[in-house]
Amino acid sequence: MTTASGWGQPRTSLFTDHYELTMLQAALHSGAAHRRSVFEAFARRLPDGRRYGVVGGTGRLLEGLAEFRFGARELDYLAANTVVNDETLAWLADFKFSGNIYGYAEGELYFPNSPILTIESTFAEACILETYVLSVLNHDSAIASAASRMITAAGSRPCIEMGSRRTHEESAVAASRAAVLAGFHSTSNLECGLRYGVLTQGTAAHSFTLLHDSEEEAFRAQVQSMGAGTTLLVDTYDVEAAVRKAVAIAGPALGGVRLDSGDLLAQAHDVRALLDSLGNVNTRITVTSDLDEFAIAALAAAPVDSYGVGTSLVTGSGAPTASMVYKLVSREGNAGEFVPVAKTAKNKASVGGKKFALRRLNDRGLATAEVVGIGTMPENDGNDRPLVQEFMRDGVLAPGWTGPEGVRRATERHAASMAELPGAARRLQRGDPVIPTEYIQPSTVRN
Repeated sequence: MTTASGWGQPRTSLFTDHYELTMLQAALHSGAAHRRSVFEAFARRLPDGRRYGVVGGTGRLLEGLAEFRFGARELDYLAANTVVNDETLAWLADFKFSGNIYGYAEGELYFPNSPILTIESTFAEACILETYVLSVLNHDSAIASAASRMITAAGSRPCIEMGSRRTHEESAVAASRAAVLAGFHSTSNLECGLRYGVLTQGTAAHSFTLLHDSEEEAFRAQVQSMGAGTTLLVDTYDVEAAVRKAVAIAGPALGGVRLDSGDLLAQAHDVRALLDSLGNVNTRITVTSDLDEFAIAALAAAPVDSYGVGTSLVTGSGAPTASMVYKLVSREGNAGEFVPVAKTAKNKASVGGKKFALRRLNDRGLATAEVVGIGTMPENDGNDRPLVQEFMRDGVLAPGWTGPEGVRRATERHAASMAELPGAARRLQRGDPVIPTEYIQPSTVRN
């Protein structure tokens, strides 16, 4: 569904929970709805054993915010189902977010309690965004974090995202986008290519071979249609026989062969040797079939040129959510001053006060700590990198964070941030966050 936002976004205002609007109604009744407030999205911890996380979804969130409006369809639904009263419906009819949004650049790395996103506005405006903010950031950050680990395991070999059929159609687009910003070379998802200008790739599945009366006929049709540089799927029947047929039809210009089943490590060695013996030394080998970062790492010594990754990627490779939360950390008091507020429940405590953050770097430019200041920016010792960027001021979106430009920018940010991490971050073994999070608390907290 394409709308005025230009990014294919549907109306996003009901991508929320019932209780967001009932809280709004009660706050309007008490008069507190208009108090200026600061909300933060953060993760209390990383997925078990992970050493860092990757921020994903910020650009999509900002794009979708333009469609977070309540038109006649939404208002009629809320009224018909008595979700909220007439006063609240009237407020929603005029809603357009008018506050400020700050946070970590998309593609940036995060750690426990990093202030990933900060929303400043009235309580009413920020409250009703909670579910939408978390659904986007939790999904996309989980995918980007998994993709980053896969890219690390792949080294210099490119990875292709191909998991659309393993998830919801809109989450497939989001997952493709998140994978690309974390370093994936391309995607099979055409809608992602359309919206975000990323490279798309793909040739044929087993059904194409099975459609034809013989494997030779299928290969010949593909080569004649797409050129000798295409990639042929060679494991429908007998791999060795298929490789020989592929070379006989396409010659030394054959672009690639794809292996999608069996013992990929052994097959890759056998196919490489066979291709070389037939004179096809430049024909590439792509492997697919339920790969994750561990399977990719296990193929490091195999003569593989690229990886196609699907199910594990779009499900977060065992961590399908980033477990981010969205908490009120500061709000206006009766005298107009800002008051830090925090949840104190066991195992779910939060830290009050607006946060600022920088990445502490040593004299070699390597990260040593995530430093979070409460109420004020931590002191920079000369080469540290501030992390919080401005995305929106007074409801006006800053340029460069959305669309194709936003994806390119996020890809560059991720690569630069990864280069700052110590080598332990690239280990796939379970471990603690690769750098600690340190709080700097001034004697007087101010907003």
